[in-house]
Amino acid sequence: MNMVTNIFEAERKKLLSLCYRMLGERAGAEDVVQDTWLKWAAADIERIDNPAAWLRRVATNIAIDTLRSAHRQREIYVGPWLPEPLIQSEPQEPEYHFELAQECELALLWAMERLSEKERAAFILREAFDASYSELAATLGTTQGACRQLVSRSQKKLHDSGPRFDATPEEVADLSQRFFMAIMAEDFDTALSLLTPDAVAITDGGAKKRAARRPLCGGNEIMMVFRALYERAKDEPGWTSQMSMVNAKPALLRYQSGLLDSITTLAPDRSGKIAWIYVMRNPDKLDLVAL
Repeated sequence: MNMVTNIFEAERKKLLSLCYRMLGERAGAEDVVQDTWLKWAAADIERIDNPAAWLRRVATNIAIDTLRSAHRQREIYVGPWLPEPLIQSEPQEPEYHFELAQECELALLWAMERLSEKERAAFILREAFDASYSELAATLGTTQGACRQLVSRSQKKLHDSGPRFDATPEEVADLSQRFFMAIMAEDFDTALSLLTPDAVAITDGGAKKRAARRPLCGGNEIMMVFRALYERAKDEPGWTSQMSMVNAKPALLRYQSGLLDSITTLAPDRSGKIAWIYVMRNPDKLDLVAL
């Protein structure tokens, strides 16, 4: 590989992580990185003092334009929209290229949907990539003061969104294991006891799978739906469940006849109980892999 390719490949994983966090979509992230490569290959790199910052700036601005278009499409999406999950996999599999993005939990990606495109970019670059405010200003075409306001507004919106993002991995793992074990044992009373009274479940089936077209609100309604799903599954052969890691957080994977049917993840609130449940059923966002 020549120098142009070497420099780009050294940054590829970070660019994929950045673009996945911006878009919540794997294919979209890969497309943005490819477009960034085309611009990089055509650039006079000898005049670029900081290649990593240049690549981040180009990728971010392409992602902002892509996100604006995606938001318009999501307005007509059937039911709630959730980001695409990243299942922890072996290094030889394609997901390996998204290993840095796996650190971004689905709850945070979903919460970032309430941010504007520039708020999202400023938050991600500052929090995940430790970008300076001078880099943010150059990337977003504004002043450092305006960038500080973008970061501050994004932090406040995310803080007010409900999910707790400062829970320790041990806290989340313990809570997740207790909830998922109860669900798999069909002990819905125990599962209900782990939810906050005003817990919310978001289900994404797109237009292809059965899923609630609105958020499920309250532990009783959530457990009523879970109970109905598991009762219905008794009449359909081939259902299995297993726990795995998705976006670096525990998740419950449900398979039917060896094909991945759903991924369930959760997020606690500041009381230490489950406040948010995310259920992905849209087959376009799932890896249909055999057990």
